[in-house]
Amino acid sequence: MRSAILALAPVMLSASLTAQGVFSNKTQTVVEKVIQDYPNHFLNIKGELIGQALQTSRYRSTLELPGAASSTITLISTAGAEGSGWTCTVLQTASFDEARTRFSEIYGQLSNSIVSAAGQKTFILSGQYQAPVADKKDNEVLFSLLPGVGEMKRLHVGLTLRSEGSAWVVAISVNDGDPHMLAVN
Repeated sequence: MRSAILALAPVMLSASLTAQGVFSNKTQTVVEKVIQDYPNHFLNIKGELIGQALQTSRYRSTLELPGAASSTITLISTAGAEGSGWTCTVLQTASFDEARTRFSEIYGQLSNSIVSAAGQKTFILSGQYQAPVADKKDNEVLFSLLPGVGEMKRLHVGLTLRSEGSAWVVAISVNDGDPHMLAVN
C-alpha cells in the first residue's frame, strides 16, 4: 500500500502544480515536448535536412523557443552506436552580462521543473547551478531526470553559455550519448 502511494505521489504533485501553473513557462513547455519525442529520435519535430556528412545528419527542428536564433536535430549513426540530439540556440550576443542574465533565467525556468515523458512517466529536472564567469569559455549546467529509469537514463539535458569568437552563445540541448558530441548547433 505504501509503495502504491509513493508511486502515485509524483503524478498527483505534477497534476497539482500544473493546474496551479507553478512550473508553466514556455522554456519548460518546449523542453518537455522535446523530451516526450526523445524515444522517437525526435521524428515528430524533425524538419528539413540542412546538412549531411559521413554518419551525421542535421535537420531543422520544427520546435523551438520563441525568439531563438535556431533549433536543430542531429542524428548520428555509426556501425557501433546511434545518437540523437536537439539543440536550441537561445541567444547570441556580444554582451557577457546579457548572456549571463539569460542563462540564469533559463536555469530558473528549468530547475526542478516537472516533465511528463514517454508513457506518462513523470520526472523532475535537477541540475546544480554555477554562476557563469567570463574567464571560463564554457559554462554548463547538466540536468538529470529524476528518477532516472529505463531509456530516460541515457537522456542529457544541458544548458550552456559558451564563447564563440567575439560572441557569447546560450543554448539548451536534449540528447543521448555524449552531450558534447551532439550539442554543437
